[in-house]
Amino acid sequence: MQLYTAKQEAIDAIQRLPDTADMEEIMYRLYVLENIRRGQKDAEEGKTTPAEQVLRDIQTW
Repeated sequence: MQLYTAKQEAIDAIQRLPDTADMEEIMYRLYVLENIRRGQKDAEEGKTTPAEQVLRDIQTW
């Protein structure tokens, strides 16, 4: 399995966008991908809240 650098992931994401994509679309795509990456890292490190706890917390709002 090949590990991608952040730069290569960004290039790949941008290349998958249509040629008509503007800078806002490009920045949004990179923003979403970075937040997914952070979430995956948090999950791997056990830094997540179980869904049941989130549902209990929501009910107290």
